[in-house]
Amino acid sequence: MDVLKQLFERHFHAPVQQVQPLQGELGGSGRKIIRLSDDQHNAVGILYGVREENVAFIEFSRHFRRRGLPVPEIYGEDLSQGAYLEEDLGDLTLFDFLSQNRNGENIAASVVEAYRRVLEILPRFQIEAGRDLNYKVCYPRSSFDRQSINWDLNYFKYYFLRLAGIPFSEQALEQDFTRLTKFLLAADHDYFLYRDFQSRNVLLRNGEPFFVDYQGGRKGALQYDVASLLYDAKADLPPELRQQLLDHYIEAVSKYTPRTRQLFMQHYYAFVYVRLMQALGAYGFRGFYERKAHFLQSVPYALKNLRWLLHNVTLPIEIPTLMDAFRGMLGSEKLLNIHFEAQSGTRLQSPGENKLTVRIYSFSFHRGGVPKDETGNGGGFVFDGRSIPNPGRQERFKDLTGKDAPVIEYLDQQESAHEFLNHVQALVGTSVAEYQRRGFKDLMVSFGCTGGQHRSVYLAEQLARNLRRNDGVEVIVHHRELEKAGIGNPPLELEKAAE
Repeated sequence: MDVLKQLFERHFHAPVQQVQPLQGELGGSGRKIIRLSDDQHNAVGILYGVREENVAFIEFSRHFRRRGLPVPEIYGEDLSQGAYLEEDLGDLTLFDFLSQNRNGENIAASVVEAYRRVLEILPRFQIEAGRDLNYKVCYPRSSFDRQSINWDLNYFKYYFLRLAGIPFSEQALEQDFTRLTKFLLAADHDYFLYRDFQSRNVLLRNGEPFFVDYQGGRKGALQYDVASLLYDAKADLPPELRQQLLDHYIEAVSKYTPRTRQLFMQHYYAFVYVRLMQALGAYGFRGFYERKAHFLQSVPYALKNLRWLLHNVTLPIEIPTLMDAFRGMLGSEKLLNIHFEAQSGTRLQSPGENKLTVRIYSFSFHRGGVPKDETGNGGGFVFDGRSIPNPGRQERFKDLTGKDAPVIEYLDQQESAHEFLNHVQALVGTSVAEYQRRGFKDLMVSFGCTGGQHRSVYLAEQLARNLRRNDGVEVIVHHRELEKAGIGNPPLELEKAAE
């Protein structure tokens, strides 16, 4: 907090008089968003520990402002402390404006006009400003490529389909994913893709739209962002209005690039589907896995969009297993019950859920081998982290461990570490959910590397941080080689409090 006050005072030459936390626990990003003010000035401060995302947002913001686009001005930053200060654009989002000015499917003309204005500006981000944007700062990928699509599809498979209990053939679904990915990549993708272009990321100030939360932007296809806005689940736009707004967007695009409507529409609904799956994966992770019921409130709206797509759209490719999974979702009794459970505030849980203890170990393959399971349960996971670049080979890291900030920052920058953790978290997350459902008490996960000092420690800590978001899980971490050396771990209570 002090760093934000310093940035405020440096910019406005006046001390902060009021501090107001914004967003709270409802957001899924992990950012702390804080409004700071004095008698004459307001600003919004951000505290977030992922340097690459902060760099992307700041550089994109400055680039967009140079192009005359309505984004917040960056007042100052201290990236060493994960902090930056930006212009305060107020609290009224496009989603709020829509919610306040509708009666069911009857939406006020002023809201429709706001959407039209937003869609007129979108091509300026995608085409005009995207031409000379520095894509080298994009995080975690510089384009919506095969890897990005694969992450989204697996997110949906493991955190929504699997946790919702929707049956599917793993191999057949993977074949459908491959066909869908190939089709998506055939679309022209030489534009700026905002990535999270939805109604909560547009703020209205004096009736004019301003745009935020584009730090995940990268190079990609035009269709993705307009699909994100028009099929934004809880916005619940009527199909007729979606079509009118899509027509308006295509007309706006034609002013910047000679694209035909037919060429655009060839891939459009495939991008609607992949965006819908990405959103459902997020709802499943936050709702089913982390037990945050409010994220599941969006599921019925997403299923409503899915039902419309299945009844009204025919894709030019065959993906029968995925379509069967979609139909299974629409007939799922568990998913039909979600809306009531989420609205009533009931903590969502599987039958027979019990407190599960997950013991996470780091170790060296050369100093005693794989840790033994002392609970008598047996089984569990053993992951070999030696495929990830080794910080121990660099002199500056030799006396540090995977719990120290310089090592964490180094490994956070390794794409292979992110990919490794994504797979680990998907596998372990599926087992955790099933163990809880069946009332199991113990699960053991071990990470090995060469010395048991850097990579394995880092991986164990990252998984522990992820699992502690699940209030049905108790996490115990042991760093075997560090404990032998007398380095050890802080008490569990202190680690929880530090988060």
